[in-house]
Amino acid sequence: MVSGRGFMLIVVLVLWVASSRAVGIEQASTGRLDRLRAAIETAIPAAQGVVGVSIKHLESGTALAVNGDEPFPMASTFKLPLLVELHAQARAGRQNWDEPIDVTSRDQHLGSGDLTPLYDPPGVTLSLRNLANLMMMISDNSATDICLARAGAANVTARMRALGITGIRLDRSCQELILDYTGRDTAKLKDLARDDLREALRREPRAETLEARFAADDRLAADPRDTATPNAMAALLERIWRGQAVDRAASDAMLDLLKRCRTGENRLKGLLPRGTEVAHKTGSIGGVINDVGIIYLPDGAGHVAIAVMSKRTRAATEDVERTIAHIARYAYDYYLFAAHTEGTSAKR
Repeated sequence: MVSGRGFMLIVVLVLWVASSRAVGIEQASTGRLDRLRAAIETAIPAAQGVVGVSIKHLESGTALAVNGDEPFPMASTFKLPLLVELHAQARAGRQNWDEPIDVTSRDQHLGSGDLTPLYDPPGVTLSLRNLANLMMMISDNSATDICLARAGAANVTARMRALGITGIRLDRSCQELILDYTGRDTAKLKDLARDDLREALRREPRAETLEARFAADDRLAADPRDTATPNAMAALLERIWRGQAVDRAASDAMLDLLKRCRTGENRLKGLLPRGTEVAHKTGSIGGVINDVGIIYLPDGAGHVAIAVMSKRTRAATEDVERTIAHIARYAYDYYLFAAHTEGTSAKR
């Protein structure tokens, strides 16, 4: 028989051993997280600019950030918070995903996508859902600006505030952003029809030197409009994943669309094992090269929200993309290892 005093001594010893083991695991985890940070910081200089990173394992809550609260130009990653606002308005009955929308010559805007180069009179009619698909899958700027005109930039920012996310603000359309970036008279040119805009730009050519691009990059980096912090982007991704951005159905639809993204294959996905599922959105303009998304780890190891954003990068695009790819792979390896060694739960 064990005396009462002896029993209490055994209990204390067991608790001490368990506590010591937990402290050891926590210290080991902290040490590995420090090594992850060091690896990320080693990868950043190759971009020759400012890089911000925010990473969070959504099941365990383990997170890491480098320049996480610094604002970066969103470029086309702004299409993600815009998509959230569209879903919120659709849920409230203010938008109809199946509504047919006429796409006219005045909707043909500058930048990426297929609507403008393929467009011919008399035009085309697409549903709001199809326009949003083009916006997210191929980052079509014309489709985006139609969606933004319906949702309202101020409403997007207000939606982020309502979600408790203060680090994201949206101010301009793709058309306005590109015209401002290239030093054009945005107020005069932004509403011109496609052919009229092309002619106006042809009459006023701009220097296409590296020095001119770097100067434009510096102006963009200093502009507070259309910016987000990496931490804010990661927080938005987490709310989408948890079904808290609008509702569970909207989140599932958004994640499915993000998985179909066709841009930025060399960014977050660039060095991940073949077949790794990533729900993401890219953005680029000049020296801004971004990718934000959720990496789906294998073997029930969970999900990683990751935002890698940059500004004033002087390296070649492929080198900046490689930096993003390295950071994503470091995060993938760290959290996969942590799940296997520390029993991270993959439950939502």
